[in-house]
Amino acid sequence: MDCIFCAIANGEIPSKKVYEDDEILAFHDIDPQAPVHVLIIPKQHIKWAYDVNETNSAVVAHIFEKIPEIAKSLGVEDGFRIVNNCGDIAGQSVKHLHFHLMAGRPFGWPAG
Repeated sequence: MDCIFCAIANGEIPSKKVYEDDEILAFHDIDPQAPVHVLIIPKQHIKWAYDVNETNSAVVAHIFEKIPEIAKSLGVEDGFRIVNNCGDIAGQSVKHLHFHLMAGRPFGWPAG
């Protein structure tokens, strides 16, 4: 399997880490869409949100349990956005479940 996020999680590709434990990794996005833009991934390969189930959902819960700690370490406790894109039409460019933590500017909802 050629998965860039698996390679990053395995240390084969360097990243600017924000948080890491045995189950998850958070690192700065290389193409930030906000002043603060961090990706949070499970180390185990889960393709997308469609593949979250009773056998792997604990890692998703773990990610959301760690988001406040990650946000605090980034100095964005005042507000941030968490985004997950599922599938090509939604803009999922890497087929490894990941969450975008973005902050540092106002966000809105564009029409369309």
